[in-house]
This record gives sequence, structure tokens and C-alpha cells, in this order.
Amino acid sequence: MSETSSFMIYGANGYTGRYCALEAVRRGLRPIIAGRDTERVAHVAAELNLPQRVFALEDTVSATRALEGVRVVLNCAGPFSRTAKPLLDACVVSKSHYLDVTGEIAVFEYIHQLNAIWREAGIVVLPGAGFDVVPTDCMAAMLKEALPDATRLRLAFKNKRGRLSPGTAKTMIEGFAQGCTVRRNGTLEQTSFGALSDTLPYPGGPSLSVVIPWGDVSTAYYSTGIPNIEVYTAIPPGQLDQIKSSGAIFKLLRLKWAQIIAQKIAGWAITGPDDEQREMDSSELYGDAANEEGYHVSMTMTAPNGYSLTFESSITCAERVLAGEVAPGAWTPSLAFGSHFITELSGVSCSLKE
Repeated sequence: MSETSSFMIYGANGYTGRYCALEAVRRGLRPIIAGRDTERVAHVAAELNLPQRVFALEDTVSATRALEGVRVVLNCAGPFSRTAKPLLDACVVSKSHYLDVTGEIAVFEYIHQLNAIWREAGIVVLPGAGFDVVPTDCMAAMLKEALPDATRLRLAFKNKRGRLSPGTAKTMIEGFAQGCTVRRNGTLEQTSFGALSDTLPYPGGPSLSVVIPWGDVSTAYYSTGIPNIEVYTAIPPGQLDQIKSSGAIFKLLRLKWAQIIAQKIAGWAITGPDDEQREMDSSELYGDAANEEGYHVSMTMTAPNGYSLTFESSITCAERVLAGEVAPGAWTPSLAFGSHFITELSGVSCSLKE
């Protein structure tokens, strides 16, 4: 067994995981570098002079053994539809707290619906500790506080450049295959891509935006109880018609073989933004809530690029769970740390309009 540590980053050999490890080291932590690829895990561990453990997740016994002595594991290995459940199975046995940076609706639903299991096991389970979904989840909670009887919630984000990492691209391919999801009267419903659009007032100016299958249609419901939720992202002018005409491609991605091929191409062709490219990027967010009487409150937010925010927020969440600040059970970021948690992160500012 390698050198022990109370903190592990699984998938630390990937783009997001490696930068999360760098952020942890900057703060004086020594996380275990973990993953299933022996060569790549060893490379990152040697680069950062950190302990390492190599294990796959299919064998719960082996995974549980690898979590020996680990109090908190941060899962950065997506798509999380494949990694969250087996790693959580091991965490239940090893009594290790679990965090991840997923934005996948199905993963959020699975975790929050099994809240009683995590409580009984005595572990904290906090998915979505990155850009998915910390900024939007905290925005949803702040809007709910401003309008307690809200019944409708819209959240939206706009990236200046939006270059993807390989893991994010693979997750998006899987998400496209599942379709576009909204919440209606408390129930998740599917709609076609491009069916819902609007011009929304981001901090930098209005932009045409389209509904996408984003994690907040799950997490914001658990955070606020608001029964009707839509999440939008800004798109370039003229792209809406292209999205509406891409139905055949989205249907093709429902076939497993097509997903596998697309994800392999993404893993080979995409490298993720470097430090300079990330620094040139930024995020703008908008949200509004309304009640049955038609009263509205809205909010805007500016933030760093999604990756840099993910590195900082996920390690901050891990530090607080390590410190014992969160009780066992399933949590959203705003429920665990308060609606204003996002404002404690670097380069974030918010403005509420009532």
C-alpha cells in the first residue's frame, strides 16, 4: 500500500483531476493521486511528488481496499454515470466521504434519492462541487431566499470562449444522447434541443440562449423546492436553427456504439485549455424566479472560467468536509455551505434585482 493520506483525488490523471491536485498542493494538502491507468497515474504522482493508488472501480472489494484510510475522495473521472455508483459502493464500506464534479442529471437524482443510505453509512455525499453546479446552485438558493414562494426558476450561463476538456466533451456526448431535460411541476421531463429559447440579460449584455440538460434541473429542486426549472446557455447568433435541425445526430448518439466512437474521438482530439487560454476565458450567469402572482426577482453573476472555478470550489468543498463541517447525507453545494458560498470564491461577484 502506498503512503497514506486522508484525501484522495480519483481521476487525477485526467485534465480536471490533475489541476485539482495542483490546487490541493498549493494549499498544503497531499492528496493521493488515484485512477485506473497505471502509467498516467504514476506520471502525475511523480510530477507532484504525491502518493498514488491504482485501481479500477468494477471490483468493489479492491476499490474498498484502495480507500483504506481515506476520509474524503474527490471523483474527477467522468462520465460519472460510469464511475459514481461503483465508487460510492466502495465509500459506503470504507466510510469515506464522497465528492465529485459531475453535472449529470441522472447522477444527481441517484445520489439524492438514496439519501437515507448515505446517512446510515455515516458519509457525506456531495456531487456537483465544481462549475457544475456551484454557481448556479447558489444563485438558485439566493433567488429562493429573495422570493420564498417562487414556483418557476430559470438559470443561465454564458462562457466567453468555452474550450472543453476531454472528460467534459465525453460527458456532453452522453448528455446529448439522453435528450434535453427540464422540470415541470416537480417532475423531470424531456424536450427536444432548441425547443425552448429566449434572449436573456447577462452582465455583458443580452444573448440568445437555449435550454440544455444541465444538472440544476435536479439539484436546484433539492436546494429550493421550486417545481419548475429550466437551465439555458448562450449560443452564437444563427446557431439555433442548426441545433433544431440536428435531431438526427442526437438520435444517433443514443446508440451505444455511436457514443463510444464519438467519445473516443473526443478523447483523442481534445486536450483542454492551457493556463493562458483559461485565463482569457470567463463566465457570466443570469437567473430569475417568479411566483404564481407574477412577481419576479432576478440576479446576475460574473465568475472566472468554469475550469478554474471548478479547481478552487472542489478543493474548498473537500477541505470543509475534511474539517467535519458537513453532516452525513446527500447535499447540494448551497445546502452544505449556504447560498453565499459562491461569493467566497475568487473573482465572483453577484447582483440581485428585486
